[in-house]
Amino acid sequence: MHSDFGNLAKLRRIVYYRLSPHEMNPLHGIISHGVPNMIRRFRESVFLIAPWAIGTYLLIDWAEAKNEEVSRKNPKDYENDK
Repeated sequence: MHSDFGNLAKLRRIVYYRLSPHEMNPLHGIISHGVPNMIRRFRESVFLIAPWAIGTYLLIDWAEAKNEEVSRKNPKDYENDK
């Protein structure tokens, strides 16, 4: 049942190919392929996300300023309350 590299097995006309964890290198190409891929993904998605994020920030900033302005008390309403 065990064959050469990768543990090739054939069970009921189904071929399974397994690679041992000791034969894999999980960090292979992380600098040469991973970093440029991350930069490419950032450039592709920044123009889709940034306008919405900036718009949301400006809307929340305006709403907080308007709430502060509206909830401020008028001192002239309380001049004769002694």
